[in-house]
Amino acid sequence: MRKTFLKKAAAVTLAMSTVLSMTACGGSDSGSTKKESAPAAAPGERDTVTITMGRQTTANPKFPEGDNYEDNAYIRMVEQELNVDIVDQFEANNGDDYNRQVSLALSAGSLPDIMKVASKDELTELYENELIADLTDVYENYASDYIKSIYDSFDGRALADVTYDGRLMAIPATASDAGPGMFWVRSDWADTLGLTIDADGDRCITLDEVKEITQAFIDGNPEKVSKMVGMSFDPSLTATSSDNANMINTIAYTLGAYPRHWYENENGEIVYGSTTDEMKQALSLVRDWYQEGIIDEQLGTRTWDDITSLLVNGECGVLFGSWHVADWLLNNVYTLNNKAEFEPYVVVNSEGKVNCTHYKATGEYVVVSAAFEHPEIAIQILNLIYDDMVNSAELLEKYPEVDSYLREGVDGTARPYNIEVKSSTYLLSEYQELKAALDGDAAKEDISSAEERTNYDAIKAYEGGNGEVTGWCKIHSRCKGVDMLTYLNDNDMYHWITPIYPQTTTTMKTNWANLQTLEAESFIKIVTGTDDLDESFNTFVSSWKSQGGDTIASEIKEQTGKQ
Repeated sequence: MRKTFLKKAAAVTLAMSTVLSMTACGGSDSGSTKKESAPAAAPGERDTVTITMGRQTTANPKFPEGDNYEDNAYIRMVEQELNVDIVDQFEANNGDDYNRQVSLALSAGSLPDIMKVASKDELTELYENELIADLTDVYENYASDYIKSIYDSFDGRALADVTYDGRLMAIPATASDAGPGMFWVRSDWADTLGLTIDADGDRCITLDEVKEITQAFIDGNPEKVSKMVGMSFDPSLTATSSDNANMINTIAYTLGAYPRHWYENENGEIVYGSTTDEMKQALSLVRDWYQEGIIDEQLGTRTWDDITSLLVNGECGVLFGSWHVADWLLNNVYTLNNKAEFEPYVVVNSEGKVNCTHYKATGEYVVVSAAFEHPEIAIQILNLIYDDMVNSAELLEKYPEVDSYLREGVDGTARPYNIEVKSSTYLLSEYQELKAALDGDAAKEDISSAEERTNYDAIKAYEGGNGEVTGWCKIHSRCKGVDMLTYLNDNDMYHWITPIYPQTTTTMKTNWANLQTLEAESFIKIVTGTDDLDESFNTFVSSWKSQGGDTIASEIKEQTGKQ
């Protein structure tokens, strides 16, 4: 049965109208809407609290019959444990539909008590209009030690992203690092051709070896196709992450260039990585490889589907990609050829390290309305869902239907708010549990993650001879990909760069799209053209700076306080 929230919504609207009126009239100072934190009653010591929610939904949440977003196993557990009544002020599917509802709530000043916002720009707007609660004290007083340890694992980056003027204004989702782009090689081809790769077994190769392996596949043509392509890239060439597939990021990173990233250089200057001398060096190398035939001669016109077809049809046997590229790209190769095997290697710099950029530590934010009288409940939900439910077997015994949700893969949007709250190295920890079970050192039931338990079943079934693509994928992504991340971490092989992830600046709003187009078009011309390299790159940099790049750099400098 749907619950009514009309009275509560009306109260929120009235309260928010009062806040907006005070802000518009300028009759209060910046702290006038911030209330002093008072000791909050424990769930069992207070009357039932009604909470309005903005709920992000999905088209297929996999609910058992009879359950829905307002009445499901997670909601019933939270309501019973915290003595609350959860009512949805609005529900909308992930993406534009949900963002539209958030924008409507923002423009009306009628926020639900708790909701998720997807962008830092929205969070800043909420803060500047004093529409959200200061969570500094309730986080300090109510967040569990485990929750605090998760955020602490990001070395302050996660909480810093939601801190304004020294005050914590949201609960951040976490975004763990994905590691480097790896060089994936058709190992069955290498065996056929008698190639020895990684003779010392350190799982690391150099850019020279990348070239040698690619040339060997071109010359050997193990599938006897009409024309072998060494390696192919998306025409945009670069992306905003070190691990993107079919991009030259790994090459650039190895040479100390960090395209599409803002960061502070050793001189304390804010620079854009696509405009540096190291980026020119990376483009020069790719240009040389293109002219030598190591790189696809149709580089400027290939689509993503084209590149996938090259891999599937046996015309290409190498690519750069993330640890999980097998799950959604290489799976196509195996589907057509179940003899295909890939092996990942990392490309090291001149010092034997793997250059890598930290992801932005957060990506989504849970906010609490400034009008809500019990902001501590947002933290109590955080503890219950992201600590107790993860670590307490007793809780799942008490709520077996919640345990069933976890095992059956009911979508996370069923929770009161759905964000990722995991440590910066959770992927490695979960893999260790999977590996222990696969090696026979632990039982499947000892794996804490429902996803990894599913991966265990798929891998065991594949090893048992069923040959299904899911098992093949998980062996490649987990037992090879994540195992590589573990190896790099255990052997202290990372050289991390922490980029600056700015809020959208004034000039970005008007000029950024054109600057990105300028960059992509300039880079593909530099790589495939015959014009002088220095002149071409210098022209790009000069144009980029004059068309707004320098202004944006100044705005970011002011925004970050790096004077």
